[in-house]
Amino acid sequence: MIVILATVAIDAIGAGLIFPILPELLTELTAGGDIGFLYGAMLAVYAIMQFIFSPVLGALSDRFGRRPVLLLSLAGTLLDYLVMALTPLGWVLVVGRAMAGITSANMAVASAYITDITPPEQRAQRFGLVGAVMSTGFIIGPVIGGVMGAWWLRSPFLVAALFNGLNLAVALFVLPESHKASEEKFDFKQLNPLAPLVWLWNFKPLLPMVIVSVVFGLIAAVPGTIWVLYGAERFGWDSVHMGISLSVFGVSGALAQAFLVGPLTKRFGDLGTLMIGVAFDTLAYTLMAFAYQSWMGYAVAPLFALGGVAMPALQSLLTSRVSDEQQGQLQGVLASLMSLAGIVGPVLTTAIFFSTKNIWIGTIWIVGAALYVLATPLFATVRQPKPAMA
Repeated sequence: MIVILATVAIDAIGAGLIFPILPELLTELTAGGDIGFLYGAMLAVYAIMQFIFSPVLGALSDRFGRRPVLLLSLAGTLLDYLVMALTPLGWVLVVGRAMAGITSANMAVASAYITDITPPEQRAQRFGLVGAVMSTGFIIGPVIGGVMGAWWLRSPFLVAALFNGLNLAVALFVLPESHKASEEKFDFKQLNPLAPLVWLWNFKPLLPMVIVSVVFGLIAAVPGTIWVLYGAERFGWDSVHMGISLSVFGVSGALAQAFLVGPLTKRFGDLGTLMIGVAFDTLAYTLMAFAYQSWMGYAVAPLFALGGVAMPALQSLLTSRVSDEQQGQLQGVLASLMSLAGIVGPVLTTAIFFSTKNIWIGTIWIVGAALYVLATPLFATVRQPKPAMA
């Protein structure tokens, strides 16, 4: 678990550390020219590669085992950080972010590994711990990037390479295999990133809950996209208030996933925990829509954190509905679809926010709450017995 959690943390840190230094770095590489295209390309290619390669890595881990796929992805990440630290060429940075997107798709393999080594009744708690580590990584990443970037613009990449190299060494000598490689002949059609999506479409009993997870991803894009914009326009927050509020949001979310998911699932089960999380998140979105004073924004943040217990519970429910031989494929599909939600969600959120803010600025929050209500009937599908392997 330590190696897997370290892998997840480094992925999250690596995703965030580039943002504080990116504008200045691109300005340096373009000699003060227009950085718009490179900036957009670096952000887009990372998410696109995650979307394409998450199902591929998941399927490969089902066939060849989790350990070799994790080791290769860690080695690729190490190489990527070193290249990005040293290259004088802007297009190489874009290629580097593409490599980072491919290797960060190992979240699917890490999730499958956790499923392999965890009894079903403890999976929600473990996935909650993973969520907490990711949240912490997303907080730490920009801090490292900002502090180290002030010393030398490329130093954040070297720091990330050092941590990743240590993690690779530990994984190489300590991490055991959790899933026996299949003896079936490998079919290269499995490398088709659309093949797992076709498998999912044909696996009808699983489809409703996967749709729910995508809806959750779209809803989660609301605070992630407009928190700063909303805080500035609704509450008049300056940069100090923005930073404090984001810290409260991130820290409370990490604590809730680390320490509440386990007790809640033991008491109420995965489905009960899922419903509790949805109820708190729906309440948070509704209250945020009507909040009009600065302190109200801070007060609602812990409710968002309590809503965060829903996703680990949902992930645990999904793992119980496929066979052990398909966990990598499942996690790959989930990671791919969540990456897609991470691309589409901010675009939709921004469009709704700016088109409705002059009518009523809280509209986007009500839209998020309404999506939860519309998705609720799909939760009943988890009461069906576990289906046979598709």
